[in-house]
Amino acid sequence: MDIQNNWGMIRKHFNSCFRTNFHVSIASVNEQNEPTVTPIGSLFLNNVQNGFYFEKFPEKLPRLAKSNPNICVLAVNSGTLFWLKSLFLGNFKSYPGLKLYGQLGERRLASPKETARLNRRMKITKGLKGNTYLWGKMEYIREIHFTRAEKVNLGQMTKGL
Repeated sequence: MDIQNNWGMIRKHFNSCFRTNFHVSIASVNEQNEPTVTPIGSLFLNNVQNGFYFEKFPEKLPRLAKSNPNICVLAVNSGTLFWLKSLFLGNFKSYPGLKLYGQLGERRLASPKETARLNRRMKITKGLKGNTYLWGKMEYIREIHFTRAEKVNLGQMTKGL
């Protein structure tokens, strides 16, 4: 999948996946060369092939980035209606999952524009106690630079995509 030509569709997919999962999974490799996965609920993709996530809770991912910044981000559409309709029809009309490969960049203070994007996304949960615990005082982001994209292949079900 061409990451530059399909970036708009990739962004749309990641946004729809967030609505069904509230997170993406970021895979990295630890010091023993073992895979590890970190759930991230604050990933944002920008207009070009990069993005960022708010780095408040992850501990392993920033530590591992020092020795190996390579990552893979997986976004799966887990919508019940999406899956039931696809199973009934015998194929997916859009990708059930996409992977983005790239490298973690620098950690830095979030700009007001980046904080506003987070606040817009979490607006529906603003009055809930858990919102403050999870998304209150999000000050730092970690930049990500993506180099390639890959669709999740599910045989006959994704053949037409």
